[in-house]
Amino acid sequence: MEYVDKCPECGSRRIGVGELSGYAAMTAKEKMFASSAIIADVCSDCGLIIRMRVKKPEKFAPKEW
Repeated sequence: MEYVDKCPECGSRRIGVGELSGYAAMTAKEKMFASSAIIADVCSDCGLIIRMRVKKPEKFAPKEW
């Protein structure tokens, strides 16, 4: 995945990282109790959420055959 160093909306280079809090978590579709927090790259000037990803992607690996 390409590193984001500039906001596509306003051109700012002030990109921060945030984490959704509370009950905001991604849950694996076929795995009970497999979830991860969601982190996002956010423009500190206009507020655009540029990219979102899970904190623990290994929890979403497909089941083995």
